Amino acid sequence: MTAATYLARFHRRAVVVDAGKSRARWIPKSHNCPGFPFGVAGTDLLDKLREQATGYGAEIVSGHIARLEHDADGFIATADDGTRWEARHVILATGIVDRMPAMPGLETAIEHNVVRMCAVCDGYEASDDHIAVYAPVDDAIRHAVFLRTFSRRVAAVRSEPGEPDEENARRAREANVSVLPVATRLEHDGTCCVFHLEDGSTHRFDTVYPALGCETQSDLAIALGAAVDDIGALRVDAKQQTSVEGLYAIGDIVSSLNQISVAVGHAAIAATAVHNRLPGNFREDPDSQPESAADLPSPG
Repeated sequence: MTAATYLARFHRRAVVVDAGKSRARWIPKSHNCPGFPFGVAGTDLLDKLREQATGYGAEIVSGHIARLEHDADGFIATADDGTRWEARHVILATGIVDRMPAMPGLETAIEHNVVRMCAVCDGYEASDDHIAVYAPVDDAIRHAVFLRTFSRRVAAVRSEPGEPDEENARRAREANVSVLPVATRLEHDGTCCVFHLEDGSTHRFDTVYPALGCETQSDLAIALGAAVDDIGALRVDAKQQTSVEGLYAIGDIVSSLNQISVAVGHAAIAATAVHNRLPGNFREDPDSQPESAADLPSPG
């Protein structure tokens, strides 16, 4: 949406094909988004960004791009329903899909801020809560140590069997992070998240951070030969261009800090780079007409 706003204000023609699956839709209310001192729900933020883009004439359509092709003239994007668009440049904002825990009532738990997805975004709101990180043990410890900034009581709960490596075991001890056995079941009781562990014990937590990884949505770019890192995130240059000429990537699909403010910055950089490499669209007097060949002076 931000890239569309920039391109529309540059008087460029662009279309946003929106699959409607932004990670922001999961946010009950973010207090980490610049410009919203009293917080903003993810759906409200998306609505505001859409209104801003369309207000400048950006075209936004619902759809899912199934195939992206590259030729000498640019790109051809084809949606699931067969709709096709031709463009000189493409900006991908396809993001990632979080792996979520198997838990009845998960959406309600997220809505009530019992399950949270980003400690950078909302660790402050969990200050002094009894917090659990649910993940493979080394990942759980690393995230739990980060969360000790916000709370005295943080536990790492194994999502699968395994022992921490020596370094992470040491970090857990030094940070006073409890390392608990494998959870066999998770429940949301309306107030807390209840963990049933393989040793038969039960633990209640005010806040749970799953850290189970994600699925990067980079298939369209990979099919064109774009370079990715070891988790499948797209590699880009300083102007957000991938290794494929004319193909840009912004937001969580890029290997970076997964934050709204970062994604907005990516969008500004990419949209401005695209504008600058396109042929000039100079403003002219609407009453002026190009000279015809007959009006031009004769040679000599």
